[in-house]
Amino acid sequence: MTAAVALEKRQLDRAEKLEQLRRQMAAVSGKVGARWRPAGPAEDVLPSGESLLPVPDALAALFPAGLPKGTVAELSGARSLPVGMAAAVTAAGGHVAIVGLPDFGLLAAAEMGADLSRLAVIPQPGSDPVEVAAVLMDGMDLVVLGLAGRNVPPTRSRAVVARARQRGCTLLVTGGQWQGASMRMDARVRGYDITATRDGLPVAGCGRIGRVQVSIRARGRPGMP
Repeated sequence: MTAAVALEKRQLDRAEKLEQLRRQMAAVSGKVGARWRPAGPAEDVLPSGESLLPVPDALAALFPAGLPKGTVAELSGARSLPVGMAAAVTAAGGHVAIVGLPDFGLLAAAEMGADLSRLAVIPQPGSDPVEVAAVLMDGMDLVVLGLAGRNVPPTRSRAVVARARQRGCTLLVTGGQWQGASMRMDARVRGYDITATRDGLPVAGCGRIGRVQVSIRARGRPGMP
């Protein structure tokens, strides 16, 4: 079951919100959090010395070895890209937090092979989702952050970028502007594969979508400020 962590709706100041989040994350330590979870078999988690995160097939051509940990990337376009990243990382034994994305496709992630028990979902992080994401870097391999139209200035982003590198946690931001991201990726749907419906042949206007074809462009260098 997905570990869903949400802040209470009552008005809390910033310090209280962050302290409550830490307590809630600690309470589900057996499900999420690389540094909160109890030690388990070595094959059950990403190796501690591993410097790369696994990527979905859509990114394999760009990052054949994987995406360097500590990378901060800004995403735009098709939502399947962050979903695919979450699926690839959790399927490999890593832990992922989804912050500020209440419509994140959990069903799609599961269909891509995600281990939902390794997902922490914070759909409503309050007024400062950037701070919530920064806290979660202490125990996650990947954090996906929805900015809801916010523009994060360099003075704020530099500290978070440094924390990502220090903790070895990759941060993917979407739905806003992040000044100082080392990479920017744009994913666009370029076509669909339709399953056959009549005599083994596709029929125009009929059938089911079997696969979505996505084209991805990347700018910048992963892991670099």
